Amino acid sequence: MSKTGRNTLKSGEHYKAHELDSFVSTTDVVLLSTNANQLFTEPEREYKVSHEFEGFFEHSSEDGEKYFRKKKAYIVEKA
Repeated sequence: MSKTGRNTLKSGEHYKAHELDSFVSTTDVVLLSTNANQLFTEPEREYKVSHEFEGFFEHSSEDGEKYFRKKKAYIVEKA
């Protein structure tokens, strides 16, 4: 990842945990990890982006409806 940052991740690419941490801190995205809650525990651990989505459905607790959110979401797994 460049030092100037980026606004997207590429499916199939590997990134270090500290790069992903920086990415989610500066970009409005969702990261889903197959590594449970340990994604940022080892900054040098590498993760592969396995899937990329343009958005997702979520359930509203306010009105009980389901809405599509147009927000990038990525699945990452330990490399």
